[in-house]
Order: sequence, then C-alpha cells, then structure tokens
Amino acid sequence: MSAPFVKLFTHPEFAWKDIREQEQAQPRHYLAHLLLLALIPVVCLFIGITWTGWSLAENETVRLSTASALQLCVLLYLTIVAGVMLMGVFIRWMSRTFDARPTVNQCIGFVAYTATPYFLAGIFGLYPNRWLAVIVLAMASVYSTFLLFVGLPKFMNLNKDQGLLYSASVWGVGLLVLVTILVEMILLWFNVLQPEYLRVPVS
Repeated sequence: MSAPFVKLFTHPEFAWKDIREQEQAQPRHYLAHLLLLALIPVVCLFIGITWTGWSLAENETVRLSTASALQLCVLLYLTIVAGVMLMGVFIRWMSRTFDARPTVNQCIGFVAYTATPYFLAGIFGLYPNRWLAVIVLAMASVYSTFLLFVGLPKFMNLNKDQGLLYSASVWGVGLLVLVTILVEMILLWFNVLQPEYLRVPVS
C-alpha cells in the first residue's frame, strides 16, 4: 500500500505533494492505483449480484446469471477507467485558464486518487441494497469532494481563490461526466446486452 494512498485518509492535505512528485518522476505511476482499485467495486458487485442477490418482493431473491453479471462488470470496469481518464483530460484542458501547466498523466493521476473513496465504497457491492448504496455513495461523494477542494490547489500550485474556482469547475464537469457516462453504460447494458434475471424463492 503506497504512502500517498494512506495519507489520503490520514493527512490528505499533505498527500498531494507526494502524488505530484511521483507523477513527475514516473509518468503513469497512477495506473497501478487506478487499474487495481477499480477492480474492488467490479469484483464485489459481481459476487453481490450472482450470490447474494437483492429482494424486490417478499419471499423472493433476484440475482443475475453469471454471463449477464460478467457483462455488466466488464462494462463497469471499462466505464470507470474511461471516466477517470476523460476527467483527467478535462482537468488538463481547464488548467490553461488558471495558468497551471500539469501534464495529462498528472491530471489523470489526480482524478484516480480523488476517486479512491468511490473505489473503496465498492466493497458494499457484496450486499446489494438500494438504501445502503445511497448512504455509502453519499459518504464517498462527500469525501471525494473534500479531497478535490483540498487537493487541487496544492496539486496545481495555485492560490486559494484560483484553487477554489478551479475546484468548483472540476466538480461541475465531473458531475456531468459521471451522470452521462453511467447513463450511457446502463442503456447499453439494458438495450443491447439484455440482462438475464434469476428469481429464487426464499424458503
């Protein structure tokens, strides 16, 4: 487990300097963090929707077939990785407005580390439940937003006012990208891949 990863939760205000230095010294250093942690929600969700299942009616558990679950999880993994990279490109593009000159790799790395709470929240995919998902995702969103507003000014070496405006802009774009890419993924899965549900009576 890397020191910056731990610092994100113990001393987040100091983690970003280490992360930027790592990306300067080793371009694409973030890839291991992104590709491995993105597996957490994917693997846990696969287990949750094929073994645990969820209830839509009393005395009935709904699961997905292994093939449908695998399709969903592969699609989710590709969506996560593509979304992080797309946000990195957006941050690099917006940096010109604020006289910051990060590389694309540094920006993607920043997004990958900022999204860490979402990756860890994926553990709760082991137990698919609508209200649990809402609560956990809300908590992950709050902490990721905190990491964004604390980290971006330090990562980009900006003053407080510029950092606040830049962070707010990134937050707005990030919300738009997140909603758009998830909606497209869900529509593709439902309309093209056509999931197969298994309804199991509870004895």
